[in-house]
Parts: sequence; structure tokens; C-alpha cells
Amino acid sequence: SESFKMDLILDVNTQIYPVVLRDKFRLLLATTLQEDGAPDDGSYTANLEGTRADTFEYIMYGRIYRIEGDDFADSNAILSAYSSFGGLLMRLKGAANNLHGMEVGQNVYLLMKKVSILNFGRVEFHYFKTQMNYLFHHFYILKLF
Repeated sequence: SESFKMDLILDVNTQIYPVVLRDKFRLLLATTLQEDGAPDDGSYTANLEGTRADTFEYIMYGRIYRIEGDDFADSNAILSAYSSFGGLLMRLKGAANNLHGMEVGQNVYLLMKKVSILNFGRVEFHYFKTQMNYLFHHFYILKLF
């Protein structure tokens, strides 16, 4: 990222959500699917309507299992937050102030939606701090494994 100097490594089930090199996608990390920020009750409901899930194509539910870095008190420190989504893993690495609100043991939803396929251009990142504690970014697929 040019804007926030964030690095994302993410396992995606490409059998149900295919991605290709240079795909641009929107990523949202949230503690709840409710638009108003109301906490989830911890149980799955198949017929959710009027939630953040309505505008995304790929959704995973998981838990932050590790946060590591140099100095957690320093807002300029580089931290890495690790999450597991049923065995699919994510590492989000960047400045501590961009990972504010993430805690070990916290349950999170990861929501993705492709926004365009571009071969050129600048990576766009958007970050909003709200009472709901969620991250909202645009990323490009830069490497496939």
C-alpha cells in the first residue's frame, strides 16, 4: 500500500471465490455484520437481511489469534495481526495506529468484493475508525501461491 503501508497475506478458497493477478478488491474487517454496530449473539442465522453481508461477495468468520510487533505502545510501531478463518489464514501487517482495536481472541468477519480488474494504477486504501472498530481497504492481488 502506498497510503497506509499495509501488507496483507490472505488465504482465499478459490474454488468458491476465484481471484486472479491484479484483481482489485474491497476488504472489510468487522466485529459484527450489523450495520448499526450491534454485537452479534454468536449464533449463525442463514436468513440475515439488511446487514453488511448484503453488499459483499465473499465472507469468512474467524478469530484473531496473535498480534506481534516491536512496541505496542508506539503508534509508529509495525504490528502484525494474525487471524484464522476455519483454517484459512490472514496476516495484516502495518502501523500500530492502523490496527487499532484489534485484540487477541476477538472474533472478526472478513468481507470481500471485487471492485475492478486493472493492470495499472495506484493501490487505494481507505481506513475508517468508528465506534464499531472495523477496517476497510482496497487491495490488489499482487501474487498468487
